[in-house]
Amino acid sequence: MTGVPPGQDPRSRSASRRSFLVLLLLLAVCYTVAALGGLAASDSAGTYRSLDRPDWAPPSWLFGPVWTVLYATIAFSAWLVLRRRSLARTRTEIGFWSVQLAFNLAWTPLFFSAGRYGLAFLDICLLLAALGATMVLFRRRSTAAALLLVPYALWVLYAAALNFAIWRLNA
Repeated sequence: MTGVPPGQDPRSRSASRRSFLVLLLLLAVCYTVAALGGLAASDSAGTYRSLDRPDWAPPSWLFGPVWTVLYATIAFSAWLVLRRRSLARTRTEIGFWSVQLAFNLAWTPLFFSAGRYGLAFLDICLLLAALGATMVLFRRRSTAAALLLVPYALWVLYAAALNFAIWRLNA
């Protein structure tokens, strides 16, 4: 007895388990980026409230819930690309996904910890470029993976405009 239900291929079960572990790993990576960003901005709410901001700036409490959802979609999009092809066959796609995540990670300490609003704006522009490339590359593998990144791209575009406005207002 192999412990596999009748009619089920043991390789299929193993592939499903591996796919689930990849998803968990991607979620762990994304939420680690979130946690590190949170550490870098431990007093971000106070800093954010103290800045001159445009009228269209969101309240500081909104960022946590929005990013919680977005990090899940970022992980899930990469999983959709990886679940059908090996890492070796998606190296370029996952490479760009990793680069955009690195720019994402760098933004928080630049903006909040260092108060380098201009440098943070450059970083977020590079993030948008890497994210755009990621979306184009993901689209070749999975339309759903690319579409899952649209809310993230829109939020980052909004954040870039906000970053630019804050930079100008607080220069």
